[in-house]
Order: sequence, then structure tokens, then C-alpha cells
Amino acid sequence: MRRVIKIAAASVATAALAFTATACGESSTESGGKNKGVGLAFDVGGRDDHSFNEAAARGADKAKKELGVGHKMLTAKNNETEADREQRLTSLAEAGYNPVVGVGFTYGKSISKVAKDFPDTTFAVVDSVSPGKNVDSIVFSEHEGSYLAGVAAALKTKTGKVGFIGGVNNALIQKFQAGFEQGIRETDKKVKISSEYLYANNDKGFNDPAAAKEKAKGMLDRGIDVVYSAAGQSGAGSIEAVSGKKGAWAIGVDSDQYQQPGLAKYKDAILTSVVKNVDVGVYDVVKSVKDGKPLTGTHAYPLDKDGVRLATSGGFIDDIKPKIDAAKKKIIDGDIKVEDSPKK
Repeated sequence: MRRVIKIAAASVATAALAFTATACGESSTESGGKNKGVGLAFDVGGRDDHSFNEAAARGADKAKKELGVGHKMLTAKNNETEADREQRLTSLAEAGYNPVVGVGFTYGKSISKVAKDFPDTTFAVVDSVSPGKNVDSIVFSEHEGSYLAGVAAALKTKTGKVGFIGGVNNALIQKFQAGFEQGIRETDKKVKISSEYLYANNDKGFNDPAAAKEKAKGMLDRGIDVVYSAAGQSGAGSIEAVSGKKGAWAIGVDSDQYQQPGLAKYKDAILTSVVKNVDVGVYDVVKSVKDGKPLTGTHAYPLDKDGVRLATSGGFIDDIKPKIDAAKKKIIDGDIKVEDSPKK
């Protein structure tokens, strides 16, 4: 849809959008003013996924509190098309939100396309590098944080068996797998690793806790006692399963899942979490627009810039923290090069 359109057409589009948002149960929070604030287009699972989307939402919440910037949040459904994502981004831009942020790599193509139609609006995409003069690409070093989780898993397992559950078998989630496996191998070669995925190519993998719960149960039945899940909202199912097995540990992802209210009853089974500071990336681009100096291009948030980190909530890794810190220093110093794809 072009930026310059007839008023009548705009009215029809707005009405259609309102109907779509209501029918799909998409949540929103709006504020008045010429620039209404940041528009967040979530991946499947929405802001209450206790993980990836929730991290992005915290960035918007911080911007609202510290900068007085409002926000609107829309959530993707399973099995969406590019047209669905383009419509969501377009609706936010047309409504006056700036920046418009696509939360998740699935927005990579649609961000580039829609951004061309709104040259005066700043767009941002998390976990994808998308071309565009008015696009900020926010990327993280998931494999580096996952390496540290691998170190923790290798040191904490009592059975010598560790598992990884990925939501969808794609390049992004393979980064989590690669770093985790390498961290385990380089800490204790005797530890056996089982890596499995919920779906080969379906974003439902980030929104299917029941499937993750069953996958984790299968691992626990085989003697695996540490399970790391990189699967968005699905990971809650894995954590639930692990919490029911005495002596087993779950490793969370994206947010500090020990601190998530929705997972409170399972927190004593959450060894640590690989935290991806998506909130920082979102806040940075919102502030840049507020300051009149919009961020564009690619902005990376690696381990040495605290873009990723290993959570210490609960104190469960306090006894091995010196070894984790030593591994972190080696990565930052370049003594350890973490692989971003699984070893074949």
C-alpha cells in the first residue's frame, strides 16, 4: 500500500484493519499525539510468551516510563503469509507509530518492503538484517550466550546427558544449538548431547508448549537431566516437564525466565537463562527517533556489549560462576571462537 492514498481508501483500510485486529484478538495500547510512539509487531505467542516477545515489550515499557513514548502492540498468528505481516506493519505506520518494530526474523522481508512506502518512518527488525535506508537491523550473538549455557550444563549434569530443544529448525535457532553444544564439548567431552526440534519449518514451534512438554518428557525418560529450550513460548512446556523431575534442570531463553511471573511455580527448576537483551535494542531505536537521530543500518549486540548474558537468578550457578566467567573472558578476548552453526 502506498503512503499517498485517497482519503476514502484510507477509511476503508482503517475499518478493515479494526475488524481484523478484533477478530484475531490482537492486543493494543495507544497514546495520542502526532507521533503515537512505537508500534510493535510481535511474533507468535504475543507479549506474554515469557521469553522473546516479552523481552521486546520491556523495551517499549521502559520507553513509555522514561521517555513518555506510547505504544501499540499487535501479535502474529500461526502459519502467516508475507501479506499478513506486511498488513500488520503497514497498519502501524499508517496509524502514526514511529518507529515500527518487527519482533522476529520472520519480519525480515516484509520490513524491507513496507519501509519503502513510508520513507519518513523508521522501521526496525529483530534477528534479521534487512536492507533499507530507514531500517534498523537489530541482531544478537545468541551462540555466544548459549556457549556459556553449555558450560553450565556440562558442569551441572549428574547423568552426563544433556538435551537441546529448538522450536523451528532454521539458521537462527541453530545458532543456539551450535553454541550450546560447543560449550558442552569444550567443558566435558564425556557429556552426551541430544538436540531435537519441534518443527522443521513451521513457526508454530514457537507457540506449542504441549509439544515441547512431550519432547522434554521423552528426554527425561532417557536420563537427560539438563534441558535447554530455544523455542519461545513453547519453552514453558519444557520447563514445566523438567520441574516435575527431581534433580533435573531447565535452561531458559531470551528473558530471565526465573523472574517471569507466569513461570513462578517452576522457577526452582530453572538453572539459568540465556538472556537476549532485545529490550535494549528496542529502547535504543525508540530513543533515537525521539531524539531526532533515527538509528539505521545493522546494530549488533554481542557478548562483549552485554547483548547476551547468562542469568544468575536463584543462585543455582553461583558455585560454577568462576568457570563461566573464565569462558566469557576467553570469548571476548578471542581465545574461543564460538560456532554459529551446528558441527556435523
